[in-house]
Amino acid sequence: MTPSDASHSRWSDLDRPPLNVPALRRGLLRPGGLWTSLDVVETTGSTNSDLARRAAAGLAEGAVLVAEEQTAGRGRLDRTWTAPARSGLFFSVFLTPGDVPVHRWGWLPLLTGVATATGLARAAGVDTALKWPNDLLVTVPKDSDKLRPGETPLGEERKAGGILAERAGNGVVVGIGVNVSLRTDELPAPTAASLALAGAVSTDRETLLRGVLRSLEHWYVQWRAADGDAAASGLQEAYAAGCATLGRTVRAQLPGDRTLTGEAVAIDGDGRLILSTDDGLQEPVSAGDIVHLRGIGGGLT
Repeated sequence: MTPSDASHSRWSDLDRPPLNVPALRRGLLRPGGLWTSLDVVETTGSTNSDLARRAAAGLAEGAVLVAEEQTAGRGRLDRTWTAPARSGLFFSVFLTPGDVPVHRWGWLPLLTGVATATGLARAAGVDTALKWPNDLLVTVPKDSDKLRPGETPLGEERKAGGILAERAGNGVVVGIGVNVSLRTDELPAPTAASLALAGAVSTDRETLLRGVLRSLEHWYVQWRAADGDAAASGLQEAYAAGCATLGRTVRAQLPGDRTLTGEAVAIDGDGRLILSTDDGLQEPVSAGDIVHLRGIGGGLT
């Protein structure tokens, strides 16, 4: 490889070093802890798909699979998730909450959202809001490339990450994707963002991954101890406190090509979004694509 070739290699970006797997295992895998294995692959189509296949063949709870690059990452509604190699966190975990009633398992993606937002706030110093049901939002200033580390951004909310939960084997595979160091010219869409563009004090992926997984373990153990009761575990209150959707007028694109517009007023005990419509009804939404029309911060998201 010539010097010119090396300068264009996708592995030559010194701002994006590879993950240190032994260090991550030392910091996260401990006797009696939730995380039982941690593997990092250089590239894969989807960590969710890979872990789901392993789960179908029999897999211990607490397995973590991380990819330096995903080429066919998936979001809700079969949307794709792509980013440059080592520019973000792309990983999945396998959870088996067998002692929790199955009808409460729907809280797992919301729990993961709370845990991820909390972990990123501590490790990256970036306020991360939750867009129901599974998006992670950050605030990006107009001149985001000029933002100094630790500076409070004032601007528009954009999506910096997402969560996808799928039944697999005897449990659930939960995938998390977070844009960490993407630059403006690397964003997949004008509505996307990264922690770096939101003024993160740290974009060290090992620090961020440890922070998110430790936060996820905390919330998951607390939720299981309460038999999956979101109110008793504090999860319902925590999600509502961090949810950017509440208090806004939103449009819900529902299954069957139905559309519902109203003010998002609450998250109920089943994790559903409650909309107050113009005709005075309170409509629960359990699945759908949500568009923020106006409200806190203004604008469309």
